[in-house]
Amino acid sequence: MEKHIVAGSLKRNRQLRKILSYCVLTCVGIIMIYPFIWMFFGSFKTNAEIFGSQNLLPNSFSFDAFVKGWNGVGQYNFTDFFKNSIMIVVPVVFFTLVSCSLVAYGFARFRFPMKKLLFGLMISTLMLPDAVIIIPRYLLFNKLGWLNTYKPFIVPAMFACYPFFIFMLVQFLRGIPRELDEAAEIDGCGSFRLFVRILLPLMKPALFSAGLFQFMWTWNDFFNPLIYINSVKKFPLALGLRISLDTSSTVAWDQVMAMSLVSILPVVLLFFFAQKYFVEGIATSGLKG
Repeated sequence: MEKHIVAGSLKRNRQLRKILSYCVLTCVGIIMIYPFIWMFFGSFKTNAEIFGSQNLLPNSFSFDAFVKGWNGVGQYNFTDFFKNSIMIVVPVVFFTLVSCSLVAYGFARFRFPMKKLLFGLMISTLMLPDAVIIIPRYLLFNKLGWLNTYKPFIVPAMFACYPFFIFMLVQFLRGIPRELDEAAEIDGCGSFRLFVRILLPLMKPALFSAGLFQFMWTWNDFFNPLIYINSVKKFPLALGLRISLDTSSTVAWDQVMAMSLVSILPVVLLFFFAQKYFVEGIATSGLKG
């Protein structure tokens, strides 16, 4: 009888702890997404209502901010900025996945002289702050004539200049049993065919994670386009939003928030649709915790 009482008490305690954990997580989640919610409802308000009312909900829902904000300022609108962002992001993500997966395959599966030294040197570049390399990189791209083009973003992706993704994919490949390689070699697979037919499909979760990271970082990047691109015609979304803030006159904050909402929507949707692979790739790569 006492055992049943103790077991029931322990079960109730576990349920209470579980309920308390969910309540705490729910509160923290609401706090984290509240700015996004406020921006969503703020995009339907007028400037006077944004600064003159503390209510979360607008008095009336109007899509004027989206229409006027999309038209932009001057001769370029957000259709141009969206196209420019896509022209940067898609090649960068594609070439990053191709080049980094090949380099990771080499480090994870092959033996060659100074492998550990080269891998350590590659990892050490993660500790270099961006402020140290931004000036030499700018001078190099200027000498190559790449300024005001998208080459400073695309060409480094083609040559696996992202050690974080290489390390991430190496960790994932180390978790794949080598017996698969041996079985494929017995069946006559060469090194490249083994990588394409056997390992690449198994790397799908890690590739999704790397692609999602690179997509978010490149899509939201403001600093690098500001340095390398000086033509409004080639501005991505981040710079397009910036030119909407005209400090010499009244800023239409409703339009700014409406376009900010539209610009982050692809990232949010992509994360929610790919979160299963994202979490799986992070966990299996040994980066979680």
